[in-house]
Amino acid sequence: MKNLREVKEMVDAVSTPLAVTFDDFIGHNPAISNLITFARKIAETGTIVSITGESGTGKELFARAIHFESGRTGPFIPVNCAALPEQLIESELFGYVDGAFTGARKKGKAGLFEAAGDGTIFLDEIGDMPPGTQAKILRVLQDNHVRRIGGFEEIPVNARVITATNKNLKDMVRANRFREDLFYRINVLTIQIPPLKERLMDIPLMAQSFLRQFNLKLGKSEQTISSGAMAKLYDYSWPGNVRELKNVIERAAVLSDSENIEVDSILLSHETAGHGNRRNCPDIAKVGTISLKDLVGGYETEILLLTLNSTSSIREAARKLRLSHTALLKKVEKYQLSCGSKSSQWNKAEPPRQNDL
Repeated sequence: MKNLREVKEMVDAVSTPLAVTFDDFIGHNPAISNLITFARKIAETGTIVSITGESGTGKELFARAIHFESGRTGPFIPVNCAALPEQLIESELFGYVDGAFTGARKKGKAGLFEAAGDGTIFLDEIGDMPPGTQAKILRVLQDNHVRRIGGFEEIPVNARVITATNKNLKDMVRANRFREDLFYRINVLTIQIPPLKERLMDIPLMAQSFLRQFNLKLGKSEQTISSGAMAKLYDYSWPGNVRELKNVIERAAVLSDSENIEVDSILLSHETAGHGNRRNCPDIAKVGTISLKDLVGGYETEILLLTLNSTSSIREAARKLRLSHTALLKKVEKYQLSCGSKSSQWNKAEPPRQNDL
């Protein structure tokens, strides 16, 4: 079958080793830090892991990092359950024997569960898996054996299984579109990756890191992102999450010939989707309830934080803001801004709790 060979070549191509560790995850958002701590703890257990999150949040990268930390000697094999046609997904996962169907390879073929050995099978978009295949996957997970299509032999398998989906499987179970028994089998250990709109203060670090990568790839001198461009990134709602941010930065790196990435080089797919992330800035509705001084101070604090987090030093931030070094230091002290020793992230210092006084 020509289609089967083409699909096999596709699967082989995406199985190319890609070493990803948790050190590759950029940012210091507490939710991500806690997930990484949890994932490192469970990496060596061999237990099924279910990763959920919106498209573009990095579910496969997280799965690869778990595999890397696990110490397993076999390969990491990703399988996109939504991309493989129903008639081919089972032959790819479980293999087949000689004569199983017209065009079957002589002597048969091992499936990906066998090929993975002591590695990891990553079932991406498991919510799109056909119902019949769901039943067979459940049997493999329960028995740790596979039976090739057309065969009778029970072949032991030892691959770790990690699943991922951007869908609400609980709702699918209620609608009878996903097997309830499989749902409970794969939800032993769960990881929910937050969307980028909930990790706003990680954007400066991520954007600058992506920019360095693309500068190197394009053979360009290292560029920086202007405070105006960074504010535009910060104010966008990021429906495509980290994947979209990376694409936006790559496009900016290609288009911009100057040292600084300016606002006009930041091209967003949904320009009207902005203005949803100024959570810490005062709202115009507050006029009349707080003083003008406090309103302006709130905006000034946000601008200072954006600039400090998009530059490598206070002196560089001062140059971008066209302030003297001393003037910026006074504003940092005035608004009680501090840089964490571990995270290198600037934030507004939390007021002391009553118990600490």
